[in-house]
Amino acid sequence: MNNLQGIISKSVNNAKVQMEKLGVITGSAANYTTDAYKTPRFDTYVLADGRIAGTERYDYSQGSFYKTNRELDVAIEGQGFVPVTTREGKIAYTRNLSMKTTNEGLLVMGDGSVIGSGIKVPTESTKIRITPEGKIISYDPKHLEGIEIGKLPLVKFNNYEGLEQGDFNKVYETEESGKPILVSNHTAFTQYGLERSNFNWYDAVNETLRLNASLTASTSIIKLTNEIYQQAISLEQ
Repeated sequence: MNNLQGIISKSVNNAKVQMEKLGVITGSAANYTTDAYKTPRFDTYVLADGRIAGTERYDYSQGSFYKTNRELDVAIEGQGFVPVTTREGKIAYTRNLSMKTTNEGLLVMGDGSVIGSGIKVPTESTKIRITPEGKIISYDPKHLEGIEIGKLPLVKFNNYEGLEQGDFNKVYETEESGKPILVSNHTAFTQYGLERSNFNWYDAVNETLRLNASLTASTSIIKLTNEIYQQAISLEQ
């Protein structure tokens, strides 16, 4: 009797973990069009008692570049993040550099987070150029050759999987991720475009089909074992 209960318990647990994994996949699919979105993966492993457990990790590989022709859209080539200050005053990091200016000319993200340490675009500016090194050059009738008004800082981390996920496609440093490391010499920025999500539809469909088959098997085992369990109870009575 105890063996039957154990089989049912393990099967229910395994089916639950598989459903969690399916939930991660569907959540990622919903963010397919989110610029610079990093896809989580749900890694499973078998415990000593035969139960399945899982943990969520993130794939920080780069998504493909696409052109937008907006001068305040910037993509990052390779690893790295740009630090921002949230409305709550916290320091966060992002790769989703679809920027805009406030009424005061401050360069911010779509949710209002301030880019870098605060970069202000002059009201008379008619054009903005952002170099691969991150220099922000403003042009106006008085400065036809342009003037540098700031620079996009680029930082990296020793352990990307240790980063804490935040809202609006931002991440936060943790003890596990380590402190951000400022990258001084690089040509990582590309203006007039953004980074796509790194979500892979083919991998997601294949994994969903595999999970569907596994869930079908698990629920069949639960159903069959439960029937045997109920019959055993009836015989005891």
